[in-house]
Amino acid sequence: MISAITNGVKVSVVTQYLPEHSNPFQAHFVFSYRIRIENESDYTVQLLRRHWYIHDTTGVVREVEGEGVVGVQPVLEPGQVYEYTSACNLNSSIGKMAGTYLMERIFDGKHFHVVVPDFALITPYRLN
Repeated sequence: MISAITNGVKVSVVTQYLPEHSNPFQAHFVFSYRIRIENESDYTVQLLRRHWYIHDTTGVVREVEGEGVVGVQPVLEPGQVYEYTSACNLNSSIGKMAGTYLMERIFDGKHFHVVVPDFALITPYRLN
């Protein structure tokens, strides 16, 4: 598990290769990732937007930006946790993702970015 803390919001990531949804012979590799967001601050916050950079070893870099995560804009009070799972496809067996979440502190409406740490997307057979 990889984690980073920004302004009292901790983001942790775990990844998994999904061979049942992949086809290596057609350069199609699918990975899931589970994100855990923990509000360790003293303020209630809301996740407004996500911004991802997705890299693979073919040199392709995709940028994905949008509202919320998996269709929601979760509100986290101090001490609360929100988890979700999503997926990503690559054209190679190795890649990485990184990004930020745009958050709002409910108390005063202040916006700030929370770092999602770089996380690797690697098929298990590439680790040998």
